Amino acid sequence: MKVSIITVTYNSALTLKDTLESVRTQDYLNIEHVLVDGGSKDHTVEIIKSFPHVKNWVSEKDKGLYDAINKGIQMATGDIIGILNSDDFFPDNSIVTKLVDTFKNNDIDAVYGDIAFVKPENLTKIIRHYSSKKFHPGRFAYGFMPAHPSFYVKKECYEKLGLYKHDYKIASDYELLIRFLHKHKIKTKYIPAIMVYMRTGGVSNKNVLSRYTLNKEIVRACKDNGISTNMFQLSLKYVTKVFEFINVPSNNPDKEK
Repeated sequence: MKVSIITVTYNSALTLKDTLESVRTQDYLNIEHVLVDGGSKDHTVEIIKSFPHVKNWVSEKDKGLYDAINKGIQMATGDIIGILNSDDFFPDNSIVTKLVDTFKNNDIDAVYGDIAFVKPENLTKIIRHYSSKKFHPGRFAYGFMPAHPSFYVKKECYEKLGLYKHDYKIASDYELLIRFLHKHKIKTKYIPAIMVYMRTGGVSNKNVLSRYTLNKEIVRACKDNGISTNMFQLSLKYVTKVFEFINVPSNNPDKEK
């Protein structure tokens, strides 16, 4: 079973080595790492070239993040496809083995798990834990989805159900997950493990305007896929987000008492 991991880059030289190294050192051998670069002006391309495990890559202008992801999906030759952002990395070398074993042992189309946010200046310091454990499709209307960076799905699902939509600025991943999990009800399995470490500072949470744009697009994504919701209903999720900062994993050595 071949796994394609797609990483989209643009001027990612400061963080990309960690991403590449975390894929290179996975103990599962049948991995294809697809790099889609948007024509970086820094040393990103040189870094990509310095990792021999990356054989399927391109550097050229694109129409944005989701266009680049779609390009990566179309380039991918694996049975299973996942996305690893250029400032994210795997927490250990057995992550891909865990997800492949889950596919092999279950009749499913996709898997997802948890993610953890870490400080850019201290990559071992977990400050927020996003758990997908309690997710079910009914929670889409309240602004909750499985952790997208932990989502790995069979390529045939993209071929049958479509790719990421370009006309979303922030929430195309949310729309795709609604479409796959709610509208088309693909079979999924939750993996009870942190599958990705993410540096803090994502686009969707950059400021109040970004959060407003995100929620506005989530309302649209829900409506387009037969789910009723509104901005007030989505705002309730921020009450529960505080627990993501409190309930960090107990094995985090830097967790404050």
